[in-house]
Amino acid sequence: MVTLLLDQTQLEVVLSPLERATAFRRENLRIVRDTITKVQLTDDAWTWIRGVPGPGTHIPGILAAGTWKASATTDFVLIRRRRPGVVIDLEGDAEFQRLVLTTRHGLALTQALRLDASEELADVEKIVSTSPIPVSQGRQRPVIRPRPV
Repeated sequence: MVTLLLDQTQLEVVLSPLERATAFRRENLRIVRDTITKVQLTDDAWTWIRGVPGPGTHIPGILAAGTWKASATTDFVLIRRRRPGVVIDLEGDAEFQRLVLTTRHGLALTQALRLDASEELADVEKIVSTSPIPVSQGRQRPVIRPRPV
């Protein structure tokens, strides 16, 4: 699961060593904050893949990691199974036009992008937790107790 770090100037997608190996990348992704045009939350990130896989790993329905190329676009994809994710559209970035990531921090990212971030990189979860804007923690599952005998 990717870690998202944000400051005033950039969004950094921190990849684990295994994610770097499957995506064929040597470094983390650094995206200039001004190039982010739209952020969308999705329940199924597989529907957002466009084009054909470039350098990277693709196991249908299980893992898609690396670069995906279409006719005029290049996307970075890191999807694991059928987990919720985030789609980040970029305009003016030198490397990619879209990022498709599975992460449980998508809601925190959208909220953190609306806030003024500090000058140093911080995890989006920490940015949102220290903000004055209330953040929903999600709903809790009801406790199912056995019936008395």
